[in-house]
Amino acid sequence: MKSVLIVIGGGPGGYVAAIRAAQLGLRTVLVERAALGGTCLNRGCIPTKTLLHSASLYRQVLHSAAFGVTASDAGFDYAVMDERRRQVVEQLCRGVEGLLKGNGVEVIHGSAVIEGPGRVRVGEAIYESEHILVAVGARPALPPIPGLDLPGVVTSDGLLGEGMYHPRLTIIGGGVIGMEFASLYSALGAQVTVLEAMDRVLPTMDKEIAQNLSMLMKRRGVKLCTGARVEQVMRTGEGLRCAYTSKEKAETVAADAVLVSTGRTPNTEGLCGPGVDLGLDRGAIPVNERFETCVKGIYAIGDVVAGSIQLAHVASAQAINAVSMIAGKEPPMKLNAIPACVYTEPEIASVGLTEAQAKEAGIPTKGSKYLMNGNGRSIIAGAERGFIKVVSHAETGTVLGAQLMCERATDLVGEFTLAVAEGKTLEELAALVRPHPTFAEGISEAVESGLGLAIHQLNR
Repeated sequence: MKSVLIVIGGGPGGYVAAIRAAQLGLRTVLVERAALGGTCLNRGCIPTKTLLHSASLYRQVLHSAAFGVTASDAGFDYAVMDERRRQVVEQLCRGVEGLLKGNGVEVIHGSAVIEGPGRVRVGEAIYESEHILVAVGARPALPPIPGLDLPGVVTSDGLLGEGMYHPRLTIIGGGVIGMEFASLYSALGAQVTVLEAMDRVLPTMDKEIAQNLSMLMKRRGVKLCTGARVEQVMRTGEGLRCAYTSKEKAETVAADAVLVSTGRTPNTEGLCGPGVDLGLDRGAIPVNERFETCVKGIYAIGDVVAGSIQLAHVASAQAINAVSMIAGKEPPMKLNAIPACVYTEPEIASVGLTEAQAKEAGIPTKGSKYLMNGNGRSIIAGAERGFIKVVSHAETGTVLGAQLMCERATDLVGEFTLAVAEGKTLEELAALVRPHPTFAEGISEAVESGLGLAIHQLNR
């Protein structure tokens, strides 16, 4: 008799877990209280990038004269952009639904409550299983700032869901979500202000990337206020106004809408019934190396896991490993190299260690960099300043990490992810032939620079 697995949550962790479990012979039930695809597909990654693509096209049209293309009366229709976002989401949601059905996964719509080991209640129905996998994700977190309950103050969920364009947007939080929306709205000509509490935007990423992005954003008219402590959001006759303190000086900024992008919190409220204790840590679920909680037979993956990197592809990878181990197989996914991406313009991507992180860990490093303004494909595309940095072990030449800020960075980082995961060296990466003219040639130049053998830039 086949084993039974109940998966709670139908996002990129949950639906991937359900499909892989079914492929491995586990009779699987998936419980989802909202739309299949979770935050990533419905309110996060996909809708945001769809709108960013439209905004990028508009920006290209405005600058097309430099390429010999004349466009008159260029404009944008946000309602049409939003309708395309909806269509893309619906198409992908139908795809997920079809994949679950095709793999024999039973989908139940409703809110799941864990009543105990192997026991889940959905409405009045009780479902029993040998294993339960929690993949309920996270939701936007709101800091304790007065006025965040005012109309017009939204999280990324609300801003995407309302389908409205705001000529003046203030963003509280200069992390990945905040900077992507800053890129989107500035490309459409909005007056954008970013209020970031830390001393730089993208505070968890490479410092040089943050500095370069700040420079580009300011050039495009975005007002960046770092070291800013937001005190209050107020309703005025002209809309909303954010009061904040920066460098010990009180300031205010007017806006039509205020986006709060200050992190996310796990969706564990109401998950467990009386007597079920998963040892929550500030709402997150601690797990062991098998993704099993303190309750035998109950597992957790993705954004809901304590200490987990809150990325869709991490949830999917953890899902595959977790259900593989439940099925008695070796986990196939390598979780030692996790790429992170920011879909600003230009794109940003990183994997592994930065030079600063390596030095803090006491690892002897060697850094190399290639400026993409010498890359033929970048010049053809009229790309703005960009670079590829590689961090390698000073003694062995092993690639420890890479940071990219350039066209197609989110695609190029895959090669460095493989290098970090497999312990490849600069010499091994340099030995690969990459086609010309491509953005990928920048990888060759960056690793060859680390060997002192770069062809298209002077070696230092």
